[in-house]
Amino acid sequence: MIIARVVGSAVSTIKDPALRGVKLLVVREATPSDELVGDPFVAVDGVGAGSGELVLVARGSAARQSDATRDRAVDALIMAILDSLEVDGDVTFRKS
Repeated sequence: MIIARVVGSAVSTIKDPALRGVKLLVVREATPSDELVGDPFVAVDGVGAGSGELVLVARGSAARQSDATRDRAVDALIMAILDSLEVDGDVTFRKS
């Protein structure tokens, strides 16, 4: 799993039928100190995340292990919204 921040959304009216009704969000990997790194990528939203939220993302075959994504062509899944993050005893993020 990776820590990421939701930075946008993606809308597609023409897509594989298996992806109908799936919410797509644009995320960017974030460090524990909440710095954005790497390129943005699209992830299926499995938990009702919104813009600006810090989330956990599963990538690759792990993204296809949920009930919502099984048997779908999915490479990234938002599987949790973080309430707080503690690293080495220091709280680096707390949802307000």
